[in-house]
Amino acid sequence: MKKNPLKWCLVLTGLCGAMGACSTESAIQKALGVNASAPVFLGYKAVSPGEIDFHFSLPVEVSSLFFDPTLNIKSVTGGKTVQIYLDRPAVEGERITANILVEDAEGNTLDVLVPFRARNARLPSFTITEIRTEYSKPKVEFVEIKTKTPGNLGALRLFLASTSMDTPVWEFPPVEVGANEYIVIHLRSLEEGLVNETGTDLAASGGTEALPTARDFWVPENSEKLRKTDAVFFLDQDDRILDAVLLCESETEWAKKEFMRTVAELLNSQEAWTAAEGGVPGIQDAVASKNATTTRSISRYETLPDHNNKADWYITANSKASPGKANNPEVYVPK
Repeated sequence: MKKNPLKWCLVLTGLCGAMGACSTESAIQKALGVNASAPVFLGYKAVSPGEIDFHFSLPVEVSSLFFDPTLNIKSVTGGKTVQIYLDRPAVEGERITANILVEDAEGNTLDVLVPFRARNARLPSFTITEIRTEYSKPKVEFVEIKTKTPGNLGALRLFLASTSMDTPVWEFPPVEVGANEYIVIHLRSLEEGLVNETGTDLAASGGTEALPTARDFWVPENSEKLRKTDAVFFLDQDDRILDAVLLCESETEWAKKEFMRTVAELLNSQEAWTAAEGGVPGIQDAVASKNATTTRSISRYETLPDHNNKADWYITANSKASPGKANNPEVYVPK
């Protein structure tokens, strides 16, 4: 029997009236028995150098898939977790953009465009060795690390709690490093000739305090990112804290910064920073940064074991900051 379009429209209008405020689309779906739910993209994980997983709210099949730069795909499995196996491993920590079109059993489609970093299974062991919280042009704030083992820095992320707990201040591209390398992340870019030293030439970068014996990287902005009351920490691709430092200028500044309690709890939960009496670290457990200046950096005792607490740290003497080389052992003594 041929349906009367006007009658059908009136039926749908009546449905909307009976249901209260609703869209014509949802009414049509209800009248025709169509599944109104569509797949939702939940996230991704670079599981290994040869496998990338995309997670959805519903089982889906992949209609099309493209990577930039191009990756050779060996196989793809559908489901709530779409598993993509590569013909050969991606470059460790390489930045990749995926464009994936999926379809569920009801014919609903979802097109996802997402950037990510390839899995890096060869992160080196390292420690944070020196921090400058102050700025006096052309000398800028920095965070220095020293490697203990060889590896690749790709996808290692630096977070500064006062800037963002969600977005890294710096994320390393693929960089092969050896043991005992000093690596300096300069937190501003002010001068000409600044180069991120990703290759073997450690003299490639110009800029104040860029040494030919250390590896230099430059955050491409000119704004304050690191404060004297702050937390500095590095995360891997599984959100594990690999090393951290908790800083406090004064009780007043700690109280003003509500995020400090949150980040202290985070560091404590992963045993990345410890309290003398146990429990969540507080003001008394942070490195006292009040006397830090542009030339007096916050430095680690490099020859001592790492205790993950303030006992590992000191303020260097006047003019003894040493980005890119071994820390000066002279300690600042307030007058």
